[in-house]
Amino acid sequence: MFSRSADLLSRLAPLLFVVLWSTGFVGSRMGAPYSEPLTFLTMRFGSVLVLLLAIALIQKVRWPSPRQSAHAFVSGFMIHGLYLTGVFWAIDNGMPAGLFALMTGLQPVLTAFFAHLLLGERITRNHVIGFVLGLVGICMVLLPRLSSGSFSVTPIQILVSLVAVISISFGTVYQKRFAANLDMRTATIWQYCAALLFCGGLSLLTETQTIIWSPDFIFALVWLVLVLSIGAIFLLLWLIEKGAVSNTASLFYLVPAVTATISYLLFGEPITPLQVLGMIVTALGVILASRRKA
Repeated sequence: MFSRSADLLSRLAPLLFVVLWSTGFVGSRMGAPYSEPLTFLTMRFGSVLVLLLAIALIQKVRWPSPRQSAHAFVSGFMIHGLYLTGVFWAIDNGMPAGLFALMTGLQPVLTAFFAHLLLGERITRNHVIGFVLGLVGICMVLLPRLSSGSFSVTPIQILVSLVAVISISFGTVYQKRFAANLDMRTATIWQYCAALLFCGGLSLLTETQTIIWSPDFIFALVWLVLVLSIGAIFLLLWLIEKGAVSNTASLFYLVPAVTATISYLLFGEPITPLQVLGMIVTALGVILASRRKA
């Protein structure tokens, strides 16, 4: 009975991760009008650290060695610090969210490349076809949003976006190579220490730290702390530890489709037939890229 339940959980974990991760964009949208982006992130990282430290002290968990802590610190700097700071900065400075989401379609491809170089993971024909289908599906999902109006993008926005995507791609591989098999509670504490120092420092240098404590902001902050920064991140680390990094990364192809669906349910944003078809193509790409044999 226990093994059957564990098997069911392992099968549902990827889908649950995609749904939880996709709600992050909705939570960020809800909190954005009431705080500057890096101040919002700093509050999020700081709140997560307080909770995780309390849990670690109450449960008396075993802390990693200094070397292991350093590896967790580096992976957290890339996965949380550089990536999320890049996302919030680029969008706050005029980068269309749909275009940034389209650029994140490079993440599974970059992750597979880094995993091949550092972990020796084999890139199969299914990976290649699945990645291509995923990119095509993302384009179909996001095309109506990108064509809804004119916009201009600066080279610095493109550069920051690319750094963010490369950072999370390499960070997930680094996590698998150097920081796997650690207690997720203490390892995540070190990860968020890195993110808090980086994002908090930038916030102090560039923002006023003004926050409007509205009910929407409080709900968004609580949601992002508990559901995203703890729930979804723990799932991501678990998936990285248990499976191939390239297979886990392919799940990110599904995020724009699920985000569009949640936005339709919560905010009434329309979904076109092209987007529905794109969701199907993306799902097929993820299924194909996740298969172990060519």
